[in-house]
Amino acid sequence: MKKIKTLPFIAAVLAIFGISIAPAEAALNAAIAPAFTQLQADSLELVDLVWPVLIAVTIAFIILRLFPKAANKAV
Repeated sequence: MKKIKTLPFIAAVLAIFGISIAPAEAALNAAIAPAFTQLQADSLELVDLVWPVLIAVTIAFIILRLFPKAANKAV
């Protein structure tokens, strides 16, 4: 049985699949580009909605941490 050198064989297989997949991948990229653009816009909109909540929660934690210290000093 003849031993196949693995590196050239793997390179040849990858080259064949790369050549055959390239046109399909280009068509797929053109088809899904609007979906990813919309997904990016939606995610940025959600981030814009989360910032006020994050700031309010952070301020609430700071106040809750400082209130007992101020109350103990007042007594």
